[in-house]
Amino acid sequence: MFSAWLRLEKSLSDNSIEAYLHDVEKLLAYMELHPPVLSPTQVSSDTLQHFLAWIHELGMSDTSQARILSGLRAFFRYLLMEKEITSDPAAKLDMPRLRRKLPDTLSAEEVERLIAAIDLSRPFSARDKALMETAYSCGLRVSELINLRLSCIYKEGFIRVTGKGDKERLVPIGGHAIRAIEIYRNDERVHYQISKGSEDYLFLNRFGKPLSRVSVFNLVKELTDKAGIRKNVSPHTLRHSFATHLVEAGADLRAVQEMLGHESITTTEIYTHLSREHIRKEILRYHPRYR
Repeated sequence: MFSAWLRLEKSLSDNSIEAYLHDVEKLLAYMELHPPVLSPTQVSSDTLQHFLAWIHELGMSDTSQARILSGLRAFFRYLLMEKEITSDPAAKLDMPRLRRKLPDTLSAEEVERLIAAIDLSRPFSARDKALMETAYSCGLRVSELINLRLSCIYKEGFIRVTGKGDKERLVPIGGHAIRAIEIYRNDERVHYQISKGSEDYLFLNRFGKPLSRVSVFNLVKELTDKAGIRKNVSPHTLRHSFATHLVEAGADLRAVQEMLGHESITTTEIYTHLSREHIRKEILRYHPRYR
């Protein structure tokens, strides 16, 4: 049974399995409307090409089409393994060409405004400033930020970050972030009632426990509104901005990959596209022939 194969062989979640089954149901619905193909074992590459054209005409996005084709590829691989078919009709089908959506970024001036929007007279303001400075200075994911430990901050100007798959990496940390952390630790954090087991976490909430993802998202949203920035800004925007500003300034792409903790250089290459867009805008702005 296809669903059992997905669960046991592919270790997929229930939601993913349900999505794959819906993809197959879409193909079955098409076959009912377009005889004479009556069974999945009779499906050819031409049938699938016509099916993809049909869902395109229904107005499905390229992303949805690619996801459906991915589900069908898994289904026909399963049929081939079960010897229900002798060849895979989906093997040679090309994925729809997806346009890569470039992430929103902030300019250096907008980052300054965001951090400057922190009201230093309010409780936990030192923590909030240290958090924002660290997020931008090191390009951390929000999960890496809230799990940062005191024992992972080194005097040599590096922090040890545990990223996806529990992989560790060393990331340089800037002077502004280091000073903000020192102020937070010496002037504010020492007065927290820290919960047992949370002593080594850097960023704590008012109950002395590690900050949650939601708290960080809410903080960034609040500061974005205060700073008057009309962009869709999240904690991840600071990570994108960190990488984009490095690439724009001429940083080596491999070094940026290491700092971000990307498994593949192709993931990091998106920032070269962002950098090219920056260059294009600068030319349009300053070149006398473009003005």
